[in-house]
Amino acid sequence: MSHDVRIAGTDVHFPCATGQSLLDAALRAGISMPYSCRKGVCGNCAGAVRAGEVQCAPPGREADTGLYLFCQCIPLGDVEIDPASWHRIDPSARKVHRVKVFRNLQAAPDVNLLFLRLPAGQRARFRAGQYLQVLLADGSRRSYSMANAPHESDMLQLHIRHVPGGRFTQQVASLKPGDLLEVELPFGEIEPQEASDAPLLCVAGGTGFAPVKSLLDDFVKKGVRRPVTLVWGGRDKAGLYLPEAVEKWRKFLPGFRFIASVEDEADARELGAWQGRVDAAVRACCPDLSGYDAYCCGAPAMVTAVRQACVAAGLDPKRFGCDVFVAGPALG
Repeated sequence: MSHDVRIAGTDVHFPCATGQSLLDAALRAGISMPYSCRKGVCGNCAGAVRAGEVQCAPPGREADTGLYLFCQCIPLGDVEIDPASWHRIDPSARKVHRVKVFRNLQAAPDVNLLFLRLPAGQRARFRAGQYLQVLLADGSRRSYSMANAPHESDMLQLHIRHVPGGRFTQQVASLKPGDLLEVELPFGEIEPQEASDAPLLCVAGGTGFAPVKSLLDDFVKKGVRRPVTLVWGGRDKAGLYLPEAVEKWRKFLPGFRFIASVEDEADARELGAWQGRVDAAVRACCPDLSGYDAYCCGAPAMVTAVRQACVAAGLDPKRFGCDVFVAGPALG
């Protein structure tokens, strides 16, 4: 049995199987809406339900805003929804690739840069800011953003932070050139539009730098000239593990501004960085964000704090995009 889901104000509709979320049903039907974590944390998939009833988990999350998290909502009958945006996609574009490790670098005490090569003749199709899932032998999955730009499509670069007890991260240090992995991509529908001429604020915590790197390398390739401010934060100077990427953007992105934010006082003093959390750096260094777009990547609490700082500085909440890194198994 399935229910009919209609997008408000259009003649577009698609089936949703019993027990299936609105987001999963839309993606299966070739309708993409904003989403990132798919675990009810980031809030990117929030939209309105104009008619019909849905069951959501966690219950009550939608009551404060009148919006529903479509990744967590299951229709109880035919419904009409009003997503923040939507567009058609090719459902067959998501593919599983068997990839080979060709480089594994420890960039910081708790971060590895993992470089994966696709088989000869294969190309990975994705957009800057999207992520992949590593398929593990036990059937579980782990999500990681691509750090390379889409034009570098014969390879994949992942920035992997070591998580104590993490099922995959425990294996990362032992991966060597020639080892094989299975990955599926692309996932995620959050990316700033390079066609916009509005100034862009990017805020990254730790390995939240990975999707930002993909995006800004893509800007360089496409000759995007919109002003970009990057705030990158870490507990100490080792957390800012790829300074050469920042130097490249200084050279090739007009109006590029970099703000390092380090919580360790001695390291902040050594780097000439802002000492403290990234949300405090945003409040201090970006006092007026009216007319900006913002893109934030990191842990849930950090993203929430940055969102609040941006809105307090005049950012339109609808122009805040985020990629929330949620630990644990990913949803297929």
